[in-house]
Amino acid sequence: MDKILVHGGNGLAGSIKISGSKNSALPILAATLLTREPCTIHRVPDLSDTHYMLQILMHLGAQVERASGTVTVTAEKTDSVAPYDVVRKMRASVCVLGPLLGRCKEATVALPGGCVIGDRPIDLHLKGFEALGAAMRVQGGDVKVFAPKLNGAVINLRGKFGPTVLGTDNVMMAAVLAEGTTVIEGAAAEPEVCDLADFLNKMGAKIEGAGTRRLIIEGVKELHGAEHDIIPDRIEAGTFLVAGAIAGKGVTINRAEPQHLTAITNALTGCGFKIEAKKNSLTVLPNGVAKPLELETEPYPGFPTDMQAQMCALLSTTDGISVVTENVFPQRYMHVAELKRMGANMQLEGSTAVIQGVHRLTGAPVMASDLRASAALVLAGLKAEGITEVSRVYHIDRGYEHLDEKLSELGAHIERVKE
Repeated sequence: MDKILVHGGNGLAGSIKISGSKNSALPILAATLLTREPCTIHRVPDLSDTHYMLQILMHLGAQVERASGTVTVTAEKTDSVAPYDVVRKMRASVCVLGPLLGRCKEATVALPGGCVIGDRPIDLHLKGFEALGAAMRVQGGDVKVFAPKLNGAVINLRGKFGPTVLGTDNVMMAAVLAEGTTVIEGAAAEPEVCDLADFLNKMGAKIEGAGTRRLIIEGVKELHGAEHDIIPDRIEAGTFLVAGAIAGKGVTINRAEPQHLTAITNALTGCGFKIEAKKNSLTVLPNGVAKPLELETEPYPGFPTDMQAQMCALLSTTDGISVVTENVFPQRYMHVAELKRMGANMQLEGSTAVIQGVHRLTGAPVMASDLRASAALVLAGLKAEGITEVSRVYHIDRGYEHLDEKLSELGAHIERVKE
């Protein structure tokens, strides 16, 4: 098992390229199951999560060819059962449910570890499938959905904390092969949902309204192969912008989509950082005295929950009192205890973190608890005095393509070593 050592105090400068989006790649790879014809996907990031998804596709009978960032999937035949041993490592593996149900009219997928109904639930996914005419059964840790045929329906997917992204993806993928028209109200509007809809339309689907809260899907009899480029990863882009704010002397991210990052750049501007935007790049410029911030996470186009931990790292050394409220996953504060080990002054009040900025952080052994918390600890280590030792970095490898190498390119003193 690897750990990352961050030697604090080195300023970042220069530019890096943003990889393809993890949260687009996973459902788009799953969507290749909807056709017997080859699909070629470009800019698939080199991540453990995408590796797991390709393993799932191969287990289901698909042929997979990978060369650098390009993946070709041919699912001429497909099984409809994905057992626990295959899906246990990744919650997003549930997004094969929709395409398998659409194509095979049945699917059995084990509930991944940490994904039980009622906790980061998939009940909205199942609600959507039931509206299309599917029956469902949960037994022995497996969820099975099946239907003689799928029929278009009006479905509301808004949950307690807002729209469900994976649920919207899943139901959309099932509905493209249903008879008649499906209307998804309360749909997620994230760019990754739009990317999936674009890919499905290239395959012959008829989807309108992507990027809004109302999707209209006219079912078709079959889909064909297609070629597609994954959009840039806006969370990776945001993470490097925050890294530039924390320790930068001028950091540019290339191959990005500035319009997908408005909430993040607005937050950084609110802290007093100057952001320069071009067509496919953004530069964050250094700021001598950053300002505190009040911030709330919201579904897109609001500030993303996946950037909350990174902003906490930035605000931990920002003079004054900052207030961060987590409205999407209210308990998503595992990073707070680890940042406090480094000297941060943070107090939790329900779903709100009150952060009193300190003058300095001190390197310490810390433990990653999830993907974005891991990135936040690395970013805090850039500013800390001494060495920050981040364990369990397999979390980072789930969603960041060569994070340590890219930070090194910008001038960070960071190394990956064996535990």
